Amino acid sequence: MQTKIVQIGNSRGIRIPKTVLEQAGIQKDTDLDLKVEGDKIVIRPFRRPRQGWVEAFKKMHEKGDDRLLDSEIELSSSSWDQDNWEWE
Repeated sequence: MQTKIVQIGNSRGIRIPKTVLEQAGIQKDTDLDLKVEGDKIVIRPFRRPRQGWVEAFKKMHEKGDDRLLDSEIELSSSSWDQDNWEWE
């Protein structure tokens, strides 16, 4: 699809067809992340850091995937800790 850059006040912009926005999962009033990668401008929905983690952790718990993998490791201090550190 081709488009042209248009004047918008003192800025420039492009018109993006609704179908293209829908295909990208971008809805009206969506905050966007805009960045340049080489000679490309990448526009995508803005996602907060760790967005969706709560739901992912709930699914992990439901599947039993939230247990320690190294469950046999003793969580107390090691002999190196006991011999080489001065404990108060």
